[in-house]
Amino acid sequence: MNISGLLTSAGINIGVCTVLTSLYSVLRKQPSNLKVYFGQRLAQVQSKGHGPSFFERLVPSPSWIIKAWQTSEEDLFAVGGLDAAVFSRVVIFSMRILSVAAVICIFLVLPVNYFGQSMHHKKIQLESLEVFTIGNVIERSRWMWVHCLALYVITFCACALLYIENKSITKMRLAYITGSPQNLGRFTVLVRAIPWSGKSYSDSVTQFFTKYYPSSYLSHQIVYLPGTVRKLVHDAEKMYNILKAPRISKHCGPSIARCGLCGVTGKSFRFLPDRSAASEEKQDFDDFSKMECPAALVFFRTRYAAHVAAQTLQSTNPMLWVTEMAPEPADVFWANLCVPYRLLWVRRLGSLIASIAFLIFFLVPVSVVQGLVHLDKLKHFSFVRKLSEQRNWIFDLVTGYLPSAMLTLFIFCVPPIMMVFSAIEGPVARSCRKKSASIKVLYFLIWNVFFANILSGSVLQRFDRISSLKDIPLQLAKGIPSMAVFFMTYILTSGWTSLALELMQPISLLLHWLDKCLFRGKHVLSCESQTFPYQTELPRVLLFGLLGFTSSITAPLLLPFLLVYFFFAHLVYRNQFMNVYVTKYDTGGLYWPIAHTAVIVSLMLMQVILLGVFGLKKSAVASSFTIPLIICTFLFHLYCRQRFLPVFKRNVARVIMDMDEQDEHSEKFEEYHEQLQSAAYCQFKSDNCENGTLEVINERLRSSYCSFKSTTLESPLALQQEQSYNSGHDRLQDPEDTKPGNAP
Repeated sequence: MNISGLLTSAGINIGVCTVLTSLYSVLRKQPSNLKVYFGQRLAQVQSKGHGPSFFERLVPSPSWIIKAWQTSEEDLFAVGGLDAAVFSRVVIFSMRILSVAAVICIFLVLPVNYFGQSMHHKKIQLESLEVFTIGNVIERSRWMWVHCLALYVITFCACALLYIENKSITKMRLAYITGSPQNLGRFTVLVRAIPWSGKSYSDSVTQFFTKYYPSSYLSHQIVYLPGTVRKLVHDAEKMYNILKAPRISKHCGPSIARCGLCGVTGKSFRFLPDRSAASEEKQDFDDFSKMECPAALVFFRTRYAAHVAAQTLQSTNPMLWVTEMAPEPADVFWANLCVPYRLLWVRRLGSLIASIAFLIFFLVPVSVVQGLVHLDKLKHFSFVRKLSEQRNWIFDLVTGYLPSAMLTLFIFCVPPIMMVFSAIEGPVARSCRKKSASIKVLYFLIWNVFFANILSGSVLQRFDRISSLKDIPLQLAKGIPSMAVFFMTYILTSGWTSLALELMQPISLLLHWLDKCLFRGKHVLSCESQTFPYQTELPRVLLFGLLGFTSSITAPLLLPFLLVYFFFAHLVYRNQFMNVYVTKYDTGGLYWPIAHTAVIVSLMLMQVILLGVFGLKKSAVASSFTIPLIICTFLFHLYCRQRFLPVFKRNVARVIMDMDEQDEHSEKFEEYHEQLQSAAYCQFKSDNCENGTLEVINERLRSSYCSFKSTTLESPLALQQEQSYNSGHDRLQDPEDTKPGNAP
């Protein structure tokens, strides 16, 4: 590809980004779009104030850029949690290290690459981009020490910045733990593979923990089978109908006369239904033991006791009484709590096989994309020969913009599929599912966007030069620097344009207007709130960081495009965290170990690629200096794993015990215990988009109960009715007519 093809792709993407950004700055000002661009809570706040005038709403403005730039890390942490702060740190770290690499490589390495051999250079618009890469340097060049020096400087700067970020984010995680003592998940242990006691799983949990944890055990909540949720909802509806519409005798009508016994009118009385009919309606509430699954949430009196129980082997059979720390109430993935523990390894194996099969299948569109990139190398096809001979703007469009656009469209379907594979694995937390999907998407992008494109592109580029299978490895090694040209156009399309689409939120905007026009704002298609898609954005940021490391020395022209992307991403993601996405759960910075590992892999991959290039250029000195650098980088990674990673895997006993001591002196334990026993972990709660009916029924039951008490406050039958409702409500919560965890 020459400069004209790159400029064609750059012009198209810059135009698309400009149009989308301008549309966003106009659409965000419209009051009807506040729920899309400001979230549910912020939309309500904004709608109460004075918005811009009609003329201002139609004119694009950079006000959102100024607000995003002025947003501090404290503001981001307060709105998006520690995960948002960590994600922002990853973007800032990438900007810093790539800025250092850009200064070194553009002013030092790029001239060496361009004048690497004696040749007649064409006009800049007709110049091939390969002359700016390390492939243009002749063999045994005495200037290869420049590349080796740049490699050392970039590696040392990256390791130093990475160490600083590790130390800072570790402190932030510890501060996050101590600064959020109200997190009920630290008092809760998830127990699975509970053996059957002959009566119910609830009895098994009560007997086991009252015997082995008598002083620290508080209570527990059994988990019901997912298939019984609909039945419980149906039963709740029937109970609601019993309370709301009691049968009144035909001979009893309203009267304005006051009763001589209690002094109230006939309107104050509400008659109970017939006892036999009510008993028939409540027969389904008698036995809930058949609806239980061998899993429970066990609540402890202190955090330290919960963590000891979670990390202790509870039985001589490791497949029974399996314990782990429970996620926060809003983070629980209820559908997977009842997955049998003995089947988890089968699910994980199946998910792994499916992911690998999908990864291999994706090689087909990657090969098609690379066929378009290297269209001029396939001249043995007649139609390709005719198209390449004309060499007009259509050829530049096909080889410059179309391949990266096609690859970007293909990759859009990857994160949802990986989310399905991650859900099959059986994670008990929504954040764990999203974190697992992020890792899968990252592996997928590294293989299919980086390695697969390099391999297939190198084969197509030298299709007519390969005489035997023995020549393939050598030709692939020679083709690695030249494939950075394709990555430039990929950054333009998948980077710049994707950020503009992230601002626009086209899918959410379309669903919002369809709901508003077709369903009168009932949220049939759209959701009230969205969470940040870490499984999509984090792998993309880390992939671009990998491209920056691996191409900084081999193809320095790629660095300016990456710096523009990361600067734009810094503004866009801060704006989205502050305005669009609602934080429902937080992992406490567990995405940082993924980013740390990705940076180390990028560094070592850059070093290995340059070691191979130095070998091909027959520079023994540069090759010998690169091997110790690879070993030192790996040792640095091992040190960071020993020094910082344990804080992200396990909780610090000292910190937890200090928190328990402070809460014991301030008498907050009673408040936390009351929250734990008052259905903080409610299995029948749901997200607005998934099972909104359950939330409606809960509200109806609560409102019905409140109106039930208010209308019968003065009636002599109020106590009997309230006891009847409480009995049915307790049966809904526990099969033994007792609160979860209390001995019968």
